[in-house]
Amino acid sequence: MEEMIKPNETVGIQVTEFVLLGITNHPELQVPLFVVFLLNYLVIVVGNLGLIILASVDSHLQTPMYFFLKHLAFVDLGYSTAIGPKMLVGFIEEKNIISHNGCATQLIFFVIFIASELFILSAMAYDRYVAICRPLHYMVIMSDRVCWLLVTISYLNSIVVSLLITIKLFKSSFCKSNVIRHFYCDGLPLLSITCSDKNEIEQIIMIFAAFNLFSSLSIILISYTFILVTILRMNSAEGRYKAFSTCGSHLTGVIIFYGTLLFMYQQPQSSHSFDTDKMASVFYTLVIPMLNPLIYSLRNKEVKGALRRLFKKIM
Repeated sequence: MEEMIKPNETVGIQVTEFVLLGITNHPELQVPLFVVFLLNYLVIVVGNLGLIILASVDSHLQTPMYFFLKHLAFVDLGYSTAIGPKMLVGFIEEKNIISHNGCATQLIFFVIFIASELFILSAMAYDRYVAICRPLHYMVIMSDRVCWLLVTISYLNSIVVSLLITIKLFKSSFCKSNVIRHFYCDGLPLLSITCSDKNEIEQIIMIFAAFNLFSSLSIILISYTFILVTILRMNSAEGRYKAFSTCGSHLTGVIIFYGTLLFMYQQPQSSHSFDTDKMASVFYTLVIPMLNPLIYSLRNKEVKGALRRLFKKIM
C-alpha cells in the first residue's frame, strides 16, 4: 500500500494498514533512541512488575493503599506495553507499518489502561482522605469490598469508553492518508486522516476525555482540600509532617500525570501540534510509568522494608 492515499484515487479502497511516522524521521537517531527506549521499557517492566509482586506477597503491604498501588502499577505496565514494544520495532524496521486490526487493538488497550489510571489515582486520593480525616473508621470505610468496587468501576468505565471510541473511529473511512503522524494509534491522529464526517466522533472523544479527566481530578482536588484543612488543624508538627509524608508520593505522581494530560488535551485547536503531542505522549506513556515505581518506593519505608524481607527470603 502506498504511504499517501489521494482522495480521488480511493473510491472503494479499504485501508488495511497504517504507516506510523514514529518519534523521529532522522535515520541517525534510530539506533540511539532504540537503545534508550529499550532500557526505558525494561525499567518499566521490572519496576511495575516488582511492585505488583511485592504488594501481593508481603503481608505488611496488605492494606488499601498498597492494593491501589498494585493496580496503578498494573495499568502503568499495561499502557506502556500497549505502546512500547511496537514503538521499539518501529526503530529497527525500514517502514513502521501496523495493520488495521492491530491499530484498533492498540487503541483499545491504550484507552482502557490510561482511563483506568485516572480513576485509580482518584481512588488513591480518596483512600488518603479517609486515612487522614477519618482514621478511626479507616478499615471500616476502606474495606476489601469497597476497594474492589472502586477498581472494578474504574475498569468497567474504561472498557466501555474504549470500545465506544474505537468502534466509532474504525467504522470511519480513511481515505485522506494511511500515514499516522504519531508513534502509536491514538484517537486524534487517526481522526485527522478520516474522510468521514468527524463531528460526531470528535465530540465523543472530547466529551469522554473531558469527563474522565475532570471528574477524576475533581475527586482528587476535593480529597486534598479536606486533607489540607485537617493537617492545618493538627497541633503537633510531627503529626503534620507524618500526614504530609503519606500523601507526598501520590501528590507528586498526580501533578506529573495530570499536568501532562492537561497540557496535551487542553491546547487551543489553533495551536495544536502533533509534534508537541508526540513529546507529551512520550512523557506520559513511557516516562511516567518508569517514574511511578521510583516515586512510590524510594521515599516509602514500608516498600523498602518489604524489599529487604524479600531479598532475605531469596538469599
